[in-house]
Amino acid sequence: MSEFPPLTHVALTVRDLAVSVPWYEALLAARPVIDEDTDPDMHHTVYLLGSGTLLGLHQHRRGVPPGSFSEFRIGLDHVAFGCPDRDELEKWSRTLDELGIEHAAIKDAPYGSGLAFRDPDGIALEFFAPPAGA
Repeated sequence: MSEFPPLTHVALTVRDLAVSVPWYEALLAARPVIDEDTDPDMHHTVYLLGSGTLLGLHQHRRGVPPGSFSEFRIGLDHVAFGCPDRDELEKWSRTLDELGIEHAAIKDAPYGSGLAFRDPDGIALEFFAPPAGA
């Protein structure tokens, strides 16, 4: 059997691209590589991350159920962005502070360290680093 293929992209459904696009542009320090209608009922904005992975934001023009995202519902739990070490997490913590993005304290565990935060729709995001010496 061949090696399991790598993750190529993650697509997040957002409530309002007018709110989410500037927020993600500030977080990613990047402009979208794609920004288009894909059919009459959907628009997507896509960013190319440094790893070659694509991060897409989708807005559907069909009715949106009320309420914000919850990782406790069936579906996406969270998206984690990899960092080489805990020092990088500390840099991201300061960057989130500078951007005015609320976040949790860095949580250390035997399997690694994480820095959790949320986008404007409440989608759970994280910066994650492996344990020291891994």
